[in-house]
Amino acid sequence: MSDKLIIFDTTLRDGEQSPGASMTAEEKLAIAHLLEKMRVDVIEAGFPAASQGDFEAVRQVAREITDSTVCALARAVEGDLDLAARSVQPAISGRIHTFIATSPIHMREKLRMSPEKVLERAVWAVKKARNHTDDVEFSPEDAGRSEFDFLCKIIEATIDAGARTINIPDTVGYNMPSQFGNLIEDLMNNVPNSDKAVFSVHCHNDLGVAVANSLAAVLIGARQVECTVNGLGERAGNASLEEIVMAVRTRKDFFDCDTNIDTTQIVPASRLVSSVTGFPVQPNKAIVGANAFAHESGIHQDGVIKNRETYEIMRPQDVGWATSKMVLGKHSGRHAFQQRIKELGFKFESDDELLTAFERFKSLADRKHEIFDDDLIGLVVEAGMQHGSEAIELKSLKVCSDTDCSPVAEVTLSMNGKNIGAQAQGNGPVDACFKAVSSLIEFDPSLELYSVNSITSGTDAQGEVSVRLKENGHVVNGHGADTDIVIASVKAYIDAVNRLNSSQRTNPQTGSMI
Repeated sequence: MSDKLIIFDTTLRDGEQSPGASMTAEEKLAIAHLLEKMRVDVIEAGFPAASQGDFEAVRQVAREITDSTVCALARAVEGDLDLAARSVQPAISGRIHTFIATSPIHMREKLRMSPEKVLERAVWAVKKARNHTDDVEFSPEDAGRSEFDFLCKIIEATIDAGARTINIPDTVGYNMPSQFGNLIEDLMNNVPNSDKAVFSVHCHNDLGVAVANSLAAVLIGARQVECTVNGLGERAGNASLEEIVMAVRTRKDFFDCDTNIDTTQIVPASRLVSSVTGFPVQPNKAIVGANAFAHESGIHQDGVIKNRETYEIMRPQDVGWATSKMVLGKHSGRHAFQQRIKELGFKFESDDELLTAFERFKSLADRKHEIFDDDLIGLVVEAGMQHGSEAIELKSLKVCSDTDCSPVAEVTLSMNGKNIGAQAQGNGPVDACFKAVSSLIEFDPSLELYSVNSITSGTDAQGEVSVRLKENGHVVNGHGADTDIVIASVKAYIDAVNRLNSSQRTNPQTGSMI
């Protein structure tokens, strides 16, 4: 029998540290429930010491998640550890993950502490965490650049102090796969009590080898991998959950371990995280990219028609994609629409949410000859994120563009049930629309990001727009989809404005993280 590989998802913690990827408590909870449905073993729900909002978000996840372990991160600081313990206290299975830097540059320049003091603090932190829970994880931050003898010493001491999981982070993505694999092997062979803890890895992608480093460690014997959906995370991100899971699952001949993950939930999770954060998934992204199972070359198409395995090493259905093109049109009924959405792995929480998505589907079908699966996913995500939360709603839009003068936009919004309108000029049609909307609201947010992504191909493709706004230190992402890219842009802008108006918000974490 193969060993179990523990999947530790840190999308809600390290993933949220991506600039602009701040999530509300409601959004964190929605992602946590989908991770639980995916059968993720450990969900690192946040860093409670970062803010009161993050503390409350972690505690809410801990209350509602029953099938996964809920973990909170804490520095080796008394206040952090107390908050982490309180945040996961309601969980059926709770974990405290504490860390301190161990590389010479971090100890000298950041902590201003001697190695002896760092060792003492690490042992103290693990013992304190053990006062609250038996499930304690310890990470020597920047282990990939730490001195080997000191690393062995601190790992042995923290295992003796009660750490059940030892996580080895390549915090700055510096190591190469063979080097990192050798490090894990040497640690497991040289730390006397290494058999008393699960060895874990947490790899960053600064040099594009986070997944390769993680898999190299798994080959050696690491039995927990810390990863994120879509590879989200600080700087260049973390190891991608979907790539780790499917590499181990697909190459059973190569890895002597497997996960408990329900892989059919991978694509829905990817879509949800992309929508919440406003970070689109690149088309050629492994497993979850739109082109991951697409074949355009005639030679490839001929091979796949004769035998799928000629060019596909995985079945698209196994990760949540559909094999056949789903064609829905304006004559399709609500039952057919709902059935296809169910097959794609989504579920409506209420009849109102279904009706909202179906009405948008009908509107899109009047303008688009064929409706593809990606169109449907975009509609469902948009309906789910916006339903019941729009204080401001777009009622009408008229834009005039001319080669000889500046574009003019006329916008009518419904604000708290009352229709108001405005007109504005801009450097382009989208700029004019944004200025018109801004003139109708009570604040003037700055535009941090404007991103356009085609959901499907063709001139009638549905466009997906992500907008990032900043106001008084708050950064939010808005999302909109439409076959008219200007309308999609205004929808995204209004969605972001509604999020800024919302009082329930979790701020991005600050400070040094693993």
